[in-house]
This record gives sequence, structure tokens and C-alpha cells, in this order.
Amino acid sequence: MNLFKIGWKYLTFRPLSTGLNVFLLALGLAIITVLLLIQDQFEKKMNQDAAGIDLVVGAKGSPLQLILSSVYHIDFPTGNIKMEEAQRLSKNRLVKKVIPLALGDNFQGYRIVGTNHDYLELYGVSFTSGNPWAVPFEVVIGSEVAAKSGLKLGDEFTSSHGISVGSHDHDLHNFVVSGILSPRGNVVDRLILTSIESVWYTHDEGESAPEETSIDSLASKEPTIDHQADTTALGETDHEAKFHLPVAKTGFPISDQEREVTTVLLQFRNPMAAIQLPRMINSGTSMQAASPSFEMSRLFELLGVGISLLQGLAIVLILVAGLGIFIALYNSLKERKYDLAILRAIGASRMQLLTLIFLEGLMLTFVGAVLGIGLGHSFLWLLVGVSEQNIVSSIQPWIFLKQELWIVAYALGVGVVASIIPAWSAYQTSIAKQLTKA
Repeated sequence: MNLFKIGWKYLTFRPLSTGLNVFLLALGLAIITVLLLIQDQFEKKMNQDAAGIDLVVGAKGSPLQLILSSVYHIDFPTGNIKMEEAQRLSKNRLVKKVIPLALGDNFQGYRIVGTNHDYLELYGVSFTSGNPWAVPFEVVIGSEVAAKSGLKLGDEFTSSHGISVGSHDHDLHNFVVSGILSPRGNVVDRLILTSIESVWYTHDEGESAPEETSIDSLASKEPTIDHQADTTALGETDHEAKFHLPVAKTGFPISDQEREVTTVLLQFRNPMAAIQLPRMINSGTSMQAASPSFEMSRLFELLGVGISLLQGLAIVLILVAGLGIFIALYNSLKERKYDLAILRAIGASRMQLLTLIFLEGLMLTFVGAVLGIGLGHSFLWLLVGVSEQNIVSSIQPWIFLKQELWIVAYALGVGVVASIIPAWSAYQTSIAKQLTKA
């Protein structure tokens, strides 16, 4: 006697009722699947992008906004700070390394970040083709930028003002692609990196870049060697001597004008810096300091409330689906007690009838679990497809986690619980009583 086939026939006999229960269960499990995928990948990517950054220093404002704009590049900067003040900070005995950033422009929505080669070393990048920028207006583009914009090595493009699409173009100076980065799965994939001077000269309204810093003039001058650049870490082999504008030992470019940078990324020299530096900067300067780890912990706490609410909604949907499965099995059992009596008469045991009802509940919930997981991944795939050029777009919707096996186990548990009473009723079926009624 094929119990599986008999159970499946009973379930498909009422397709609307069965389909509704399966859909409710799948909807609840889909929500849990999406939350699992987002929470797992979101936290990993946030921690990965902030690795090696102990403190972010920028203009006064929201500390969380400062972190989001400078580390993850998904918010507007709080403003600019004077380079002179940032340089003084870099000479502090508690500071091991500083990486200045200059923001303010974009290309097709991808942010152009002015910085130094230490930023490339921070994320351990490697090059698919080309090399790091050597002179102003040369840029290195991330793998996602290259794939979606179509830019290739040697291509030129014009930047737009602001960090979002729709502003006016800076058409006095074209940027030239000098390198394309290999995929790293972090924030660098979505950035266009160049020297800080490039950002400065782009915003010198109505002026061209100083003659001594133009690409053509630099090419004809005696090269200066950057002994600090770790070319091996950047995937280079024979480019140890690079053309650069003069750079101070602090990592800031030397300029005879009053200049500004957007933010500074700091690495501590010792644990004492974590206690003294933020308080000193916030109270003794016009700048503010924010810790990525602290601010992201606060953000995860805030997001945790919303995640808990969604998890609660998913559990309610699953409970409703479980109740629906119980009602469907119980009502179906009352209608087919005669059929069960016939099965008993032709040789089926009480245990086989018990197994049949449990099998129906497990089949219902297993189909719901598979459908729910599929719906969850599909919904995340759609979400990633419409969310371009931000951290959501880097989420992989078709990665399957081990925790999803618990979703299947949870669904099967709901099926077992919902089947207990109907299965016990089937177990107690009396052959004589039911056949006499018929």
C-alpha cells in the first residue's frame, strides 16, 4: 500500500484549500528567509568594509552619517574640514596612520573618492588591468563600476557635481581610467578612486589645474618616487618608481593654498588612543570623531527592533498556516472516515492510518517550506535588482545558508503538531461503526 501516493491524492483533491494553507506557510517562511539572508550578509559586509578603520574624523554633525558617508559611501557627508587641522591630528603620537578622503563628485551615481594609495592597501586590492593613479585626473575604478558603466582602461569620462545622479558636469577636466580593480566583495567595488588633487582641481571653478600639476607637464618633469607605496600589495611587479605630486609623510598632498578634505580615516597606535583621541577631537577641535564599531552597533540595535517586528509577523503567519493545516486535515478526516474504514477492512493497520495523516501534514509543510525559501530568495533577487549602486546591490540573493535547513525543520515541526489530533482520530477509526453508518 503506497501511503505517500494516497496522501498526495487526498491533498490534491481540494486544491484551493490546500493551496491557501501552503501559501500562508510559504509567506511566513519567505519573510524569515529574507531576514536571515539580509542580516547575515549585511553584518558581514559592514564589518568587512570597516575592517582596519579605528576612527573617522570629519565635520560636526551626525556621527552615524559621518560613518555611513565615509566608510560605506551610502549617505551625504557632514561637510569638509580644513586640511591644516587634519594634518595636525595626523602628527599626534596616538595616531598610527591617516587616510584622507575628498568627496563631492560622481559618475553615473558611482562616487569619486579622492585619497592616497594607503586606501588601496587598506582593502588589499589587486588589479585586473592597469596600475594605480600616478598623476591628477587618473582614476582607478572598482569591478562593479567597470561592469555596469562599460569603462575600460584608457577611457575618459566627465564627473558630475554631487554624490547622486542629476547634477551639472565638470567638463573642464576629463578623468582617465588608469586601472581596474579585481572584485573584492567590499565597498571598493562600487567606487572610483583618484588623488585628492584631482578633486580639488575639479572644483577650482573657472580655473584650470595649475600648469605644474597637469598630466602633460608632469610627464615631462623629473619623476618623484613614492617610497611609501607598497606596489607589491597592489599587484604591481615593475612599477616601483611612480610619478606623484609631492606628498607629506603624513599622507596629505602638499599644497600652497588653503585646502579642505571631507574626512580622515584613522588607525590607532595603541589601545589608549581609543579612550583619549575621540574625546580630545570632539571637545578640543572644530571636528568630530566617530567610531565605526560603536556607531554600527547602535545601528544594528535600531534595525533589530524592525527585524523583531518582521519576525513576529512571520511567526504569526506560520501559526495561522499551521492552524489552517490542522482544520483542513480534521475536516478532511471527518469526510473520509468511511474511506479509512475501507482501508482498515482491506488490511491497513491502525498505525498505517496514523502514518497516513502525519504524512499528509508533512507533505503540506514541506511543499510550503520549499516554496517559502524559493520566494524569499526570489524577493531578495528583485530587491537587489532595483537597488543599484548601494550596499543592497552587493547582497548575493542566491547564497543558501545552513540556517535555512532549520526553516525546513521548523515547517515540518508545524506539520507534525497540526497533524496530531487528526492522526489520533484516524488511529481510533472503528471499522464496524463506520461501515454500519454507511
